[in-house]
Amino acid sequence: MTPAKKAENKISKALHLGWKTLNLSGLNLKILPESIGQLTSLKKLNLYSNRLKTLPESIGQLTSLEELDLDGNQLTTLPESIGQLFSLRAVTLDYNLLSTLPECIVKLTSLESLYLEKNQLTTLPESIGQLSLLEQLVLCDNQLEALPDSIVKLTSLELLGLNSNQLTTYPKVLNRISTLKALYIDNNPYNKTSLIHRISLFIRRKLFKSDSK
Repeated sequence: MTPAKKAENKISKALHLGWKTLNLSGLNLKILPESIGQLTSLKKLNLYSNRLKTLPESIGQLTSLEELDLDGNQLTTLPESIGQLFSLRAVTLDYNLLSTLPECIVKLTSLESLYLEKNQLTTLPESIGQLSLLEQLVLCDNQLEALPDSIVKLTSLELLGLNSNQLTTYPKVLNRISTLKALYIDNNPYNKTSLIHRISLFIRRKLFKSDSK
């Protein structure tokens, strides 16, 4: 049986039995069937460890969905219809190929956690500050060179992961997020520059002291 057929069968069964959780992980899926949109009462959808490059527009019909796990796929983009998932509280998109986030992501106003580790993001939308309920934002191992000033509007943010990006300077805007409890920002270019600067300053001071004797 093909991966697509397995998925279709599970979707049909979930619809018939009124499942609130559907696990389609590890099926080697390349395409998610459009019929997924029929599961309007679904609360949790697991799609991790597949080979999905895109999602069907019909996913926007899952208006009761609260958790969506797409970890370990090959997604390069997200459909505009994902902005219709107003009940979403947790989205996991680690280990994909996203280079940008669509503006529609900010319509997910119930979102509390957003995981985007190991993608190819170079920027974040300025409108991301509209996610006022967001508590956890993990962006480690991307290509971010800067953060939008609007990130200060994430007034519920407690955890921010920025390890292994391309930040050339420390984003001072982070000092204004009073709710932040955990910040991971190691292994960025500015870390190395700061270290070189401190070492150079230390050497100059040692030389100055030697010359003064």
